[in-house]
Amino acid sequence: MGRKMNEKVSLRPFEKEDIPLKVKWVNDSENNEFLHYDIPLTVEKTQKWWEGVKDREDRKDFIILYNEIPVGLTGLLNIDKKNSNAELHIILGEKEYKGKGIAKKAVKALLDYSFDKIGLDRVYLYVEEKNLAAIKLYEKAGFTREGKLRKHIRKGNISYDYLVFGILKEEHK
Repeated sequence: MGRKMNEKVSLRPFEKEDIPLKVKWVNDSENNEFLHYDIPLTVEKTQKWWEGVKDREDRKDFIILYNEIPVGLTGLLNIDKKNSNAELHIILGEKEYKGKGIAKKAVKALLDYSFDKIGLDRVYLYVEEKNLAAIKLYEKAGFTREGKLRKHIRKGNISYDYLVFGILKEEHK
């Protein structure tokens, strides 16, 4: 009869020990179709990345937990306190947890953090126009489509359009 009452989605800060999970999730072909990483991602390269970003003030990286089980990554990039905005990113890495509403709850938790803890006024994101599942998620989470960046990103010899979505503090429920 519906979902179990003990289901819980939460976020915790990304730690060095999470690097192998990130590498696994990003390298999974079912996850990386719309990601723009230099594949294959390696543990060594990801460790160098982590050393360079872990103490930066302009980004926050989190592990998505489902009943304390790591299932994905999310976070904020380009945190701009002067203009009170940041860019959201998310990847649900564990296949068996997709389609359960976990990503939507993780986005809500990240927005709560963005607006209530950091004090931002706006969170935005970019999504490939063909990533229909992500677009549906963002719309359900309250984001508004703000525009289209034509031929914004290249993979190989092909250029792809990106959509820009945003949500304001007062629009977040």
